Amino acid sequence: MAGLTAGHPVRGARGLTNRLRTGDWLFTALTGAAALVMVGVIVAIFYSLTHEAWPSIRDNGAGFVWGTTWDPAKETFGVWPFIFGTLVTSLFALVFATVIAVLVALFLVEVAPGWISRPVSYLVELLAAIPSVVYGLWGVFVMGVFIRDHFGPVVTDVLGWIPFFDGTPLITGLFSGCMILTIMILPTVMAVSRDVIAAVPRSQREGIVALGATRWEGIRLAVLPYARSGIMGAAILGLARAVGETLAVTLVIGNSVKIPDNIFAPAYTMASVIANQFNEATGIHRAALIEVALILLVMTFVINVVARLLVWRVTKGQRAVVQE
Repeated sequence: MAGLTAGHPVRGARGLTNRLRTGDWLFTALTGAAALVMVGVIVAIFYSLTHEAWPSIRDNGAGFVWGTTWDPAKETFGVWPFIFGTLVTSLFALVFATVIAVLVALFLVEVAPGWISRPVSYLVELLAAIPSVVYGLWGVFVMGVFIRDHFGPVVTDVLGWIPFFDGTPLITGLFSGCMILTIMILPTVMAVSRDVIAAVPRSQREGIVALGATRWEGIRLAVLPYARSGIMGAAILGLARAVGETLAVTLVIGNSVKIPDNIFAPAYTMASVIANQFNEATGIHRAALIEVALILLVMTFVINVVARLLVWRVTKGQRAVVQE
């Protein structure tokens, strides 16, 4: 009996171990299959876009990227004006939204009391829930009018000596597209930056203050270096949304196939030209629009890879500093 009793836990342990091993195998297989599905989806998207755009790729070659003429009637296609519009609006939104969002996040975490920071955080995050079409309509009827009548003249008066800022302010144009994208990506960058800054250990703040640092010195020396990688990640998330935003930008950017000669001139982005022209496109025109989508996908992919490398590099540097 004693031996039998002593043997039962052993058999039970072996059975439990076998069951755990079976569960581990099953879990590994399921997670691996899910990962393969995600990779397969990405590969399938690239393949389908390349296949559908092949007539344009074959006929236009590399000149498609650097060409400046987009004329479907003559089957002449150059996507550079759309790339230019996408880069200008996205980079403008990235810079200004990141600066504003980080300042707001620092105020909410480091300065404002709870009865102010909580409702302000909810209001800023509410901006992310507003549909793009609402942003677009507001941009045309409210923001665009304000730019034309008030803000635009101030910009030309202050920066008009720079050739790109010497145009006539309009309701719709490149500048309106830049402003609407800045507002749209602001809640994304702010929410992530706020969470990253709030995650900075309190001991770092208390330690730097105990050494006699002011509040600003504590933020600059203890908070921002620790949160730098997270803030960069937040900025890249905002950039990814700005690059692919379609409807709101389509309504406010003016939709011109020419390269804008000033910040207020009408323009096109890659996403907005696809949205505007795809329903009526046939033949080589349709293939050219799909090639625009393929280039946009490649740009987004490169942006995310570069962002991952930057965040990895900053994080690695921070770990090295901590170990020293």
